[in-house]
Formats: sequence, C-alpha cells, structure tokens
Amino acid sequence: MATGALAKNVKDFVYEWEGKDRNGKIVRGELRAGGEAMVSATMRRQGILVSKVKKRRTSGGKSIKPKDLAVFTRQLATMMRAGVPLLQSFDIVARGSPNPKLTRLLNDIRQDVETGTSLSSAFRKHPLYFDALYCNLVEAGEAGGILEQLLDRLAIYQEKTVALKNKIKSALTYPVAVMVVAFVVVAVIMIFVVPAFKDVFKSFGADLPAPTLMVIAMSEFFVSYWWLIFGVIGGGIYFFLESWKRSEKMQKTMDRLLLKIPIFGDLLYKSAVARWTRTLATMFAAGVPLVEALDSVGGASGNAVFVEATEKIQRDVSTGSALTTSMQSTGVFPTMVLQMASIGEESGSLDHMLGKAAEFFEDEVDEAVKALSSLMEPFIIVILGTIIGGIVVSMYLPIFKLGQVV
Repeated sequence: MATGALAKNVKDFVYEWEGKDRNGKIVRGELRAGGEAMVSATMRRQGILVSKVKKRRTSGGKSIKPKDLAVFTRQLATMMRAGVPLLQSFDIVARGSPNPKLTRLLNDIRQDVETGTSLSSAFRKHPLYFDALYCNLVEAGEAGGILEQLLDRLAIYQEKTVALKNKIKSALTYPVAVMVVAFVVVAVIMIFVVPAFKDVFKSFGADLPAPTLMVIAMSEFFVSYWWLIFGVIGGGIYFFLESWKRSEKMQKTMDRLLLKIPIFGDLLYKSAVARWTRTLATMFAAGVPLVEALDSVGGASGNAVFVEATEKIQRDVSTGSALTTSMQSTGVFPTMVLQMASIGEESGSLDHMLGKAAEFFEDEVDEAVKALSSLMEPFIIVILGTIIGGIVVSMYLPIFKLGQVV
C-alpha cells in the first residue's frame, strides 16, 4: 500500500535516450518515466541497450491554446487517414510540438491509450482541453470504426471556430487598444503639459477663456488625484472582469447586453449563430442523436442567450417536438436558419443544411469585420482629434487673445 502511494507521488519527466537494438543499430527516442534508471530498465525489456539518457526540459512553455488543439487534431486525422497507427501518431505529434505543455499532455494521453484505455476516455481525463463535444465525437468514431473521418470533421470544426473567434477578437481589440492609448495620452497632457501652460498664464494677469479654465481645472484634478483615477479605473475593470468570469447571473446579463450593442451586437450575434449551427451540424453528421448533440451545442455558441435557448429546444425535442418548431419558439434564431433547418428536416439532410447556414453566417462575420475595420479607423481618428485637439486649442486661446491685444 505504501509503495503504491509512493509510486503515485513520483513525478514523471520526459527523457531522450539513445542506444543500440539487438542488431547493433543505433536508435533514439523519448520516454516518460520517473528517472533514468526506469528508462534504461524499460528499454532493456524491449531489447534496447541504452547508452545515453537525458532529461528534457518541460517545466516551461506557453499555455495550450485552442489553435494548438486544432493543429493537433488535424495532424492526428491526417496520419490516421494515411494508415499510421494511433500510438505512433501520438509520438510523432508530441515530438513535433514546440509547446512542452502540449507534449506532456499528449504523452499522458498516449500512456493511457497504451494501457488499454479508449481514446475518448483518455481525452475525458483532461476536460480543460477536450470538451464534451470533442469527446463525444471521438467516442462515436471509435464505436463506428470511422475515427479518422470524425477527427477530420473535428479538425475542420476547430479550425473554423478558431478563425471565427480570431476575427471577433481583432474587431474588438482595435478600438479598445486605441481607447487605452488615448486615455494614457490625455492623462500625460493633463498631468505634465497643462501645468506648464498654467504657470505661463499666471504672468498674463488677465482673465482666461472658459475652455482654458475648464481644462486647467481638469488638469488640477488629475495632478491631485491621479492615483485615485488610475486606481478606480484599474480596480473597476478588474472587479468587473472577475465578476463577469465568476458570476453566472453577471454572465447572462452581459451576454444579453452585448447582443444589443449597436454595430458590435450584430457581429456577436452572427458569430454565435455561426458557432451554434456549425456545432450542431458537426455533431449530427457524426451520428450523435439530436437530444444528446444539443448538450454540447449551447455552450459552444459562447453566449448565455443561446445556452438558455438550447436548453429549451432540448426539452421540447425530447418530448417529440420538431427541431424547427422548437427553435422558432425561442425567438433567438434568424429566419434563414429556421428555413434551412426546416428544409433539412424534411429532406433528411439536416447536417448539410445547417453546415450551409454556418458557412453563410461565417462569411457574414468576415464581411462585417472588414467593414467595421474600415469604418472604425476614421471614426476613432475623429474622436481622438476632437479630444486632443480641443485640449490644445483651449490652451492656446489665451495666447491668441494676447496677440490680438498687442
């Protein structure tokens, strides 16, 4: 008992080894083990005499991102379609990964599969990286003997989802970054530039224009309470994001509000519809029953409004209602999606029609991002010019007035 508990506490590392096989040929490889002695013993049982063992550094590395998992899925699907055995495919992908954390993850999964665990069960041990949709599709592929086909579908789904999220982030990041830079520039002007002008104006001995007095008053407030301003703004943003992340009620409220924001709300709505239809199409095409498929669809949309709508659809469908009727009763989905779903149900090609709807809305998001990017640049330039230009003009008004008097 004590020995077993101690063994569980031994931390494994990835070791690179080199040795000779039974034919005297030099071979190299990697092995996850608790020490160099374990590497030598393991390889000796396989008929390899190890001459060099070196521990590979795996403590660092960046976090595993959805893009990394999409690349892994694509590589695994490609190799399995080419006839490469599953365990060897994992070895190849793990060695080729530049991210040590992903390498460790894949080695852990490989070890589980090697000991007889199914691939879907091995994935389920890592819910942080492989969600229910991913595991359900892999399980369906294993049961139906079409694992490489479903991995290919998963790769396409992940690639499109990552691309869609990146487009949304690029559309939202630009204005936020410009606003932050604008605030910093205004703060620097208020704290350092305006006080210098204020000292010059004192020597004029004349009344200053109202805009100048207002800017000076704002500058004095910034100089006196800059720590409070930055603290309140920084703390407010931090607590807002934390409450958004941790409070389910806050998440639902913000998701509803985001969909109502002018311009950006329409973009977020189309992206949520695209993800919802793409996910359901992928699950249904894999042969997952509709009621079970809906378990993963709501969360994949990334919006609480669609999660609630999906839960209602699932309840209705489980009692015998048609999918299109259930979707229409939520009042969330656009007419085009409802029509496509209706045609798909009648013709028996629901996955194909939902896939077409997903492609349409993904194209809509792409076009909206392009249009938004072209419109935001002049809009932001006008706002920055008005704010900073207004401050500059206000500070030069007394100088203009003095020139007229002279």
